[in-house]
Amino acid sequence: MISHQPAQIMALIRSGKMVNIGGRPVLIPNSKPPRSTPPKSEPPIPPQLGHRRAESLKVALAFAAIYLVWGSTYLAIRYAVETIPPLVTAGIRHTVAGSVLLAWAYARGFRARREHWIAGAVLGALFFLVGHGSLHWAEQHVSSGLAALLIATEPMFILILAWALGQQKISPLSALGLAFGVIGVALLLGAELTLKGSSLWGLIAVLVGSLSWAAGVVLSPKLRLPEDALARTAVPLVCGAGMLLAAAAATGEFHSLHWAAVSLKSVLGLAYLISFGSIVAFTAYTWLLQRCPPALVATHTYANPVVAVLLGWLLAGEILSARLVLASVAILGAIVLIRKGERIAERRTDASAPAHATSFSECA
Repeated sequence: MISHQPAQIMALIRSGKMVNIGGRPVLIPNSKPPRSTPPKSEPPIPPQLGHRRAESLKVALAFAAIYLVWGSTYLAIRYAVETIPPLVTAGIRHTVAGSVLLAWAYARGFRARREHWIAGAVLGALFFLVGHGSLHWAEQHVSSGLAALLIATEPMFILILAWALGQQKISPLSALGLAFGVIGVALLLGAELTLKGSSLWGLIAVLVGSLSWAAGVVLSPKLRLPEDALARTAVPLVCGAGMLLAAAAATGEFHSLHWAAVSLKSVLGLAYLISFGSIVAFTAYTWLLQRCPPALVATHTYANPVVAVLLGWLLAGEILSARLVLASVAILGAIVLIRKGERIAERRTDASAPAHATSFSECA
């Protein structure tokens, strides 16, 4: 069993005991299969060298998936919600992706129990109904790059929530990171105060979604989620998808949706979110965690906002202002400082615990 202390949530994410889909964490087993080694009695042969090269190529492609694909999902969301209502977009996306992953888990022998669905309902509401629902709605009013930068504030909210619960202290380094994060958010919000109100409300909606995701991360260790890694993602996905579709129906989005008016760009954006943003990138992420140091895999959290900002500027004509660049540096710097502060706190907490040998030298 994992720790139930929120102070170790960020450590769980870094250690690979949590994975995410679309950049969001869910718990996974902490086992790692042993590396296969050639027989000691036989020297390496050229086919093995070719196999290693093939594996290296797979690793490179998998990193490209979690760096570029997850970073590009923000632009895909913007394209999808241009002519498809936001809750319908998110609901369809997660229904298809969640169903595929759940079917995969069932094929591997998983069987859901009542407590799994209860946990899935809680996380589905926090992660997908509020978290992704607000993000999809907000991208009708704000640029994809701004949305990605504000979503990157999630580690700050996790730290603040853990501190508010009285179960984690904020180190000086983490406090400095929080200050940088506040500066970055203030730079972004300050620019929107002079624009139309819908843009400001859009940024606030993204922050609400980030806070909701952080709350889900804090609560997830306390919930009885499935042990199967795929099921831990699929069950909340399916539950959240059902809530999103119900919310879309309640708000009249299905009534206002005219499929004949849906553009090809929106259809392709939604298809990209389902296939690449959810299924392909998640599969690449879990595959990498079995072969590479978790700390190396976790570097996608630094790359995704940068990719989103650059793609929005290059492909969608989004403004790349000096204020946006400064806000990006502040928010990314905040993430670095907070994570470094968490590592220091983790080492102090685990000083009396046995060390776990982990190789960070290279991918298997």
